[in-house]
Amino acid sequence: MFKKSQIESLNEAFKEASPSEIIKKALELNKLAVVTTNFRPYEAAILHAVSKVEPTIPVVWCDTGYNTPQTYRHAEQVIKDLSLNIFLYVPKQTTAHRDVVLGIPGIDDPKHALFTEQVKLEPFRRAMEEHQPKVWFTNLRQGQTAFRNSIDIFSLSKDGVLKVSPFYHWSNEELNLYLEQHKLPNEFKYFDPTKALENRECGLHA
Repeated sequence: MFKKSQIESLNEAFKEASPSEIIKKALELNKLAVVTTNFRPYEAAILHAVSKVEPTIPVVWCDTGYNTPQTYRHAEQVIKDLSLNIFLYVPKQTTAHRDVVLGIPGIDDPKHALFTEQVKLEPFRRAMEEHQPKVWFTNLRQGQTAFRNSIDIFSLSKDGVLKVSPFYHWSNEELNLYLEQHKLPNEFKYFDPTKALENRECGLHA
C-alpha cells in the first residue's frame, strides 16, 4: 500500500507537526485504523490524542495477564475517563495454568520464545487479524530501544501496515507536560514479563 518513498516524504513533511496533525493525516490516508496499548507509562497520552481525533477508534489492549494491580487500576481509570472503545485480547491459557507448566522463563531460557508467543505475539496477531487495520497508532518513541531509534513517526510494520507514532520525537519531560495539561493520569508500576531490561524490544515491533 505504501512505498518507502512515501514514508520518507511523510516523515520529512511532519517532523515538526503536532500529534493531532500527524493523527489527522494518517486517518486521511486510511480510516481503517487501530491504536494499541498496554497501559505502560505515558500511554494515556497516545490514547487521549488519538481518541480526541477519532473517538470511536478501536483500542486494542493485549493483556499478558501479568500486569501489576496498579496497571490494572490505571487501565480502568483511563478507559473510563476517555470513554475508550476497548477490545481486550488475552492469552488462550490462563496465567495460573502457565505458572504451573512453564512459569516465566528468563531471556536465555529456550522456553522464553514460547512464553513470548503465548502471552504477547499470538494475542496480538489475533487482534490484528480480526480488525485488519491499514493504520496502526502506537506510542513508540526515539531512544527507547535500538530498533525504535531506526524508525520514525511513520514506518511500516512487518505486514505492511502503516505504523504511526505521533509522539516519536517527544521526551519524557514533554510528555509529562502533556499529561499535566490534559489532566491525564500516569502509572509507573508496570511489568512486562517478556523483557528483562527496559531497553529490550518486546517482540511486536521489531
